[in-house]
Amino acid sequence: MTPPKTLRQVSAVDDDPTSTPAEAQAAPDLFRQAVASLTSTSVRAEVRVEPLRPPQRLAPYSYAIAAEVRVGDGDELATGRLVLLHDPDGVEAWDGLLRLVAFASAELDPQMGVDPMLPAVGWSWLTGALDERGAHYRAAGGTVTQTTSTRFGDLAGPRTTIELETRASWTADDADMGPHLHAFVDLLCAAAGLPPEGVTVLSPGT
Repeated sequence: MTPPKTLRQVSAVDDDPTSTPAEAQAAPDLFRQAVASLTSTSVRAEVRVEPLRPPQRLAPYSYAIAAEVRVGDGDELATGRLVLLHDPDGVEAWDGLLRLVAFASAELDPQMGVDPMLPAVGWSWLTGALDERGAHYRAAGGTVTQTTSTRFGDLAGPRTTIELETRASWTADDADMGPHLHAFVDLLCAAAGLPPEGVTVLSPGT
């Protein structure tokens, strides 16, 4: 069995790869604890995660990761990024001090494109995962966009593809980022069509 992967440990306050050690040490304890929790959380083996340069203008302190879902040496099934924001003074729209911003994208089976409830289902993948993982959160909001593309002429690939993009943000009530990262990974894996972690899908006739 392939062991679960853990985020590569980097500086717990490396929100800017060009920052000096002194600047890193100046980050608030709450942010340092949140990043340490995020980088020490293991994820399922099909998901590859790595640090990503975060946006610099959304909050005084930020940290980001990129994630992709693959099975074995196969194609990329879903991609996403998760950004942790911290403002020691708080932000009224956040209703808190720590905000998570997520983006997830996956190409789905074209047959799913005829389902008018697909965006609602996509949103439930996130909120359901947050609840099931026991994440302490509030003020969640976002959009789910369903796009249908049809290829013509000499373009290679399936004639019709369905892409689902989820953009969401929510406020974390504490610095325990493990449940939030697990929920984000669950969203990616659901969009990629993988079964829940620990569930084995039997082949027909088994």
